[in-house]
Amino acid sequence: MRWIGKALDYSWRLLTRPAATLSLAFLTLGGFVGGVFFWGWFNTALEITNTERFCISCHEMETNVYEELTRTVHFSNRSGVRASCPDCHVPHDWTDKIARKMQASKEVWGKIFGTISTRRKFLDKRRELAQHEWARLKANDSLECRNCHSSVAMDLSKQTERAAAIHTRYLLSAEATCIDCHKGIAHELPNMEGVDPGWKVPPEWQGEKLPQASIFDELERYAAAGLVQ
Repeated sequence: MRWIGKALDYSWRLLTRPAATLSLAFLTLGGFVGGVFFWGWFNTALEITNTERFCISCHEMETNVYEELTRTVHFSNRSGVRASCPDCHVPHDWTDKIARKMQASKEVWGKIFGTISTRRKFLDKRRELAQHEWARLKANDSLECRNCHSSVAMDLSKQTERAAAIHTRYLLSAEATCIDCHKGIAHELPNMEGVDPGWKVPPEWQGEKLPQASIFDELERYAAAGLVQ
């Protein structure tokens, strides 16, 4: 037991021994307190940049994509649940959030150089910007969509037969991810000419009426058959 006492005594003398002008204990405590303050400041700044107010503080966002969002079901709906910019563009998990913030930091250069500073510039870049976002969501398995939408919590019995059939076959089997089929749900689509659709009618469904087809499907079928003008 004597060696334990000697070890504790040596540790205490080491920590309290003056190092230049300050003791090692003081420097350690100061470093700890400084680290706590830095961590608090860092997380506060992170959360500030993770708000809708911050996102639309740039007129490029407020007058373009935000205006489009306000006209969609993600902004106003019967449930009263509103999805804000970070909900759809920033993952919730801390590590994924940091990775996304680092990735998005290059947008600062776009702001500085006025890449989409006018409506015309934005429209000219819309497809390129959309394709970048589609590719990102495809790569992370629509992680931001899953901030709110969970396939595990999905009650397929409350969906239309068509939606339930498609989700069962493609989403639950991981053959497709949310963004494959749900492009343009919060913002207007760019020119989609040449863009491969995420979901195609499978061969066994082709030429057949899909389960609980919508009125638009019915009209399209009648038009194809020449029954309506």
